[in-house]
Amino acid sequence: MSKTHEIKAESRKDEGKGASRRLRRASFVPAVVYGGKLPPQSIQIEHNTILLAAKHEWFFSSVLDLNVDGNVQKVLVRDWQKHPYKQQMMHMDFLRIDENAAVRVNVPLHFLNQETSAAGKTSGVVISHNLTELEVSCLPKDLPEFIELDLAGLKPGDIVHLSQIKLPKGVELPALALGADHDIAVVTANTVKEEVEETPAATEGEEKPAGDKK
Repeated sequence: MSKTHEIKAESRKDEGKGASRRLRRASFVPAVVYGGKLPPQSIQIEHNTILLAAKHEWFFSSVLDLNVDGNVQKVLVRDWQKHPYKQQMMHMDFLRIDENAAVRVNVPLHFLNQETSAAGKTSGVVISHNLTELEVSCLPKDLPEFIELDLAGLKPGDIVHLSQIKLPKGVELPALALGADHDIAVVTANTVKEEVEETPAATEGEEKPAGDKK
């Protein structure tokens, strides 16, 4: 179960591009909360609050307690827009959730003990992480902030598939319900052979270097 993370926000009435520009100049991020049985709500959040929270994985993969003027709503981050080169969040969308209904969320993968595995200690073995996050389905109370994949037993030539990942209780991988073709490789440990260039043999009639009288 993930920890509780609260984000404080304020409701806003001014909308439109002009209002959004004024908010950004005042160091606020314009945002919208939608979903559930309530109408969409325009809000504003202090930019430093978003900037600090966005440095953590949980901000984008956990159920958040969005506190708008003292009213707490359970939400997920559904979309965000960043400035193309400034360290600035331009806009955010939050989705209200039903605590009794399953949600689909992408959560980060944490790879453990790779360096100490047989594959990690073997020269010429390249370990590839084909996925760095997983789409999971579960009730909000069971949503993990991340999923750990222990690679201690990884050997050269091994392939770790989705179905081999140990999931927390109550968590499922929707991809596996689509059939065996969707049980894709998450980690591979391939041995890379170095190709040695061979010196071409002298062909018959080829002129030999001066001094070579043989």
